[in-house]
Amino acid sequence: MRRWPHQSDRTQTEVSMSLIDDARAVRENAYAPYSKFKVGAAIRSASGTIYTGCNVENVAYPEGTCAEAGAIAAMIAGGDTRIAEVAVIADSPKPVSPCGGCRQKIAEFADGDVAVTLATMDGIVQHTTVADLLPGSFDADYMSRV
Repeated sequence: MRRWPHQSDRTQTEVSMSLIDDARAVRENAYAPYSKFKVGAAIRSASGTIYTGCNVENVAYPEGTCAEAGAIAAMIAGGDTRIAEVAVIADSPKPVSPCGGCRQKIAEFADGDVAVTLATMDGIVQHTTVADLLPGSFDADYMSRV
């Protein structure tokens, strides 16, 4: 994890590119002996701390952990609970998108307008938001009568 002391002095593009760099670096640590598909994720929390995660496969495929879930777990373990920005990268022909389960996990800790940057190892980048990734997400409002 890393903290940006002068977050306000950096442009949104600089922050996004830095998150991609963090995701690219942690992707190298992925444990993907079965699929060979390494994924890296980086989250900037509301406090400004950067948390990273990579996918970890298991011989009982698909009982592994996604990169996004790993980064979220690191964020929670670090004491943060709100996501300010997300970046995900893989060696794919188009920007890799979080799976459905990870979209819901991200939505648990992020507002709909939170920026999500999806990237390839070749430098193709797509910008989106949490709400665009998961429209109509299941949220705490559904539980209001419980």
